[in-house]
Amino acid sequence: MRTGFAACLARAAAGRELNREDIITLLGAAVGAEADALYRQADNVRARVAGDEVHLRGIIEFSNYCRRRCYYCGLRADNARLRRYRLMPEDIVAVARRGAELGYGTVVLQSGEDPWYTAPVLAGVIREIKKLGVAVTLCVGERPREEYARWREAGADRYLLKHETANEELYARLHPGMSWSARRQCLTWLKKLGYQVGSGNIIGLPGQSLADLADDLLLLRQLDVEMAGLGPFIPHPDTPLGGEPAGSVELTYRVVAVARLVIPYAHLPATTALGTLAANGRQLALTRGANVIMPNLTPAEYRPDYQIYPNKICVNEGPEDCRHCLEGMVRSLGRRLGRGPGHALKQFMVVTI
Repeated sequence: MRTGFAACLARAAAGRELNREDIITLLGAAVGAEADALYRQADNVRARVAGDEVHLRGIIEFSNYCRRRCYYCGLRADNARLRRYRLMPEDIVAVARRGAELGYGTVVLQSGEDPWYTAPVLAGVIREIKKLGVAVTLCVGERPREEYARWREAGADRYLLKHETANEELYARLHPGMSWSARRQCLTWLKKLGYQVGSGNIIGLPGQSLADLADDLLLLRQLDVEMAGLGPFIPHPDTPLGGEPAGSVELTYRVVAVARLVIPYAHLPATTALGTLAANGRQLALTRGANVIMPNLTPAEYRPDYQIYPNKICVNEGPEDCRHCLEGMVRSLGRRLGRGPGHALKQFMVVTI
């Protein structure tokens, strides 16, 4: 193990705040002793701050319409080959009810940026789902501040808005007609409105460096996020990046592990994208810092059409099958399913003087 790497890991083990160079060094862990030591340290921190519970967040992908043209996303407005769909409000609530019956403490309402769902429509959906006794996370993109405020007043607990990359030049290249500063402003509004805020980035984008990934983690620390979604880039054939190579699974594991050291009290999902690229991707992520899984509650007839990336796992499983499969996965790791909504870990922080 390199001396500099060992020193960085020792600083992390001592609870010291890691700087940019520390993070770059850890992200560059060599396969073998360095990576194994990094993963052990991340898992130790996960066990200390989050315990052995793995929380399940049931996702409802209620619309695949999107007004954006992001170069990496299969939902982009320019993809004419995608069959589009929308769930009606009453159908969204019915799916959420099934998730609550399966014991999920959180329902995640996710869609493309679809203006068909106005602020009053989504507020009504939120109010009905809150009657089920579950937490509600929204993931519907950039909206005006007043709409975020209305949904918060309706009972929404959390909001997930991935910043995708902290490299403003790279962001501009991949998001035509969008602004990194506007994305940053939305995250600020959400925090001030009292949401538990989640953000995150894509790992393995063309032109991305370890320094960029370090800046992503520093931004997440600056934002003081409650959750960070960190998933590999998977090229979609019907996008401008369809011919690019997929992101590295091993690099994604390292980003998850270093994230646990940089933002220890954030919930970190073992993403479906990791499970798509590697058969045991989610299991390994759970041993390398992650503590959340996000099973799919979307009705089976629509799942194949929610194509942010292709070949997503579990599209043919029913909600009950998925629930039992994930419980078995979690128990095989010596962990247990979390109970309740699984709110912010920071409420359990121990402050020492």
